[in-house]
Amino acid sequence: MSRYDSTRRAWEDIWDSASVDQELETMTYPRAVETLNAYLPYLSKTDIVLEAGSGLSAVILTLKQMGYRVMGLDYAVNALETSQRYDPELALVAGDVHHLPYAENTFGAYLSFGVFEHFETGMRVPLAEAYRVLKPGGVLVLTIPYPNIVNQLLAWRRKRAGMSVLNDDEFYESTYTRAALTNEVQAVGFKLEQVVPTSHAYTLWGVGAPFRAPGYYRTNALAEGLGRVLKTVLPWPFNFSTLVIARKP
Repeated sequence: MSRYDSTRRAWEDIWDSASVDQELETMTYPRAVETLNAYLPYLSKTDIVLEAGSGLSAVILTLKQMGYRVMGLDYAVNALETSQRYDPELALVAGDVHHLPYAENTFGAYLSFGVFEHFETGMRVPLAEAYRVLKPGGVLVLTIPYPNIVNQLLAWRRKRAGMSVLNDDEFYESTYTRAALTNEVQAVGFKLEQVVPTSHAYTLWGVGAPFRAPGYYRTNALAEGLGRVLKTVLPWPFNFSTLVIARKP
């Protein structure tokens, strides 16, 4: 089995063990609210917004409730089926971000949250597909994990122990520096609007129990407070996920 297929299967297992309600709850977490508020001004309520890699549809359910026209696409069919049961009116399609089943210049916005880092072949092809299906003036909203201090420390410890730097050899996940990410986005033709470090409290969640609250990937008050400080004084070393907002000319 290729790592692409094993990663897809791992996502199917992840979505089988989660729920739409759990995922919707995360949309109320401070890190999610902060990210949402950063890109909302770029979305139009007249054009269709596509989330590619929509999972259990927490983002598009949230946007739909706010009055946006939304569609979701994912290669984990079980996640789409669960989402459809939760809201039968959702527009969902099974598909691959490398080969989108849409015509050129279809969407007003393309959202991708923590998706492109899971492809061993890189993000250039899915980025080019995003560019293709966006209308001129359309907006790309993308988040990708950053190789922060905690991430680098864990990778160093694994390498020193003779292990793969990947957390799971069958589940591919990479990180991108600010320069590498912006170069990829610009290479396919996008013009950058914002490049923002986010979710500093969640970087601390990765350290362990002192920064974790009971619940589904929830950070505690200590993590939130220290995260706000780190965002001010060390925004990139403790950046968990880089938010890129770009536009198709």
